Amino acid sequence: MLIPMVLVFVLFYFLIIVPQRKRQRALDDMLNNLKAGDKVVTSGGIYGQIISVREDKRTVQLKIAENVRIEVARTAISGLQEAPEQ
Repeated sequence: MLIPMVLVFVLFYFLIIVPQRKRQRALDDMLNNLKAGDKVVTSGGIYGQIISVREDKRTVQLKIAENVRIEVARTAISGLQEAPEQ
């Protein structure tokens, strides 16, 4: 009875936990390497360009339109914008 439980745990570990750790590590690396000029998407769906990165507050300032700038938490950034395909 113990062997099937161990096999199920091993299966879950390799199918769920390992890929999730890899995605989280990639997201953490991306957030730590943000710089001014990067085009990003927030978790709320706002597209913008990073104007400044504030290390002490852990926030970034985004330009979302002409003369419109917002400050968002770095953790609210969900990814970089992909370059449009031509």
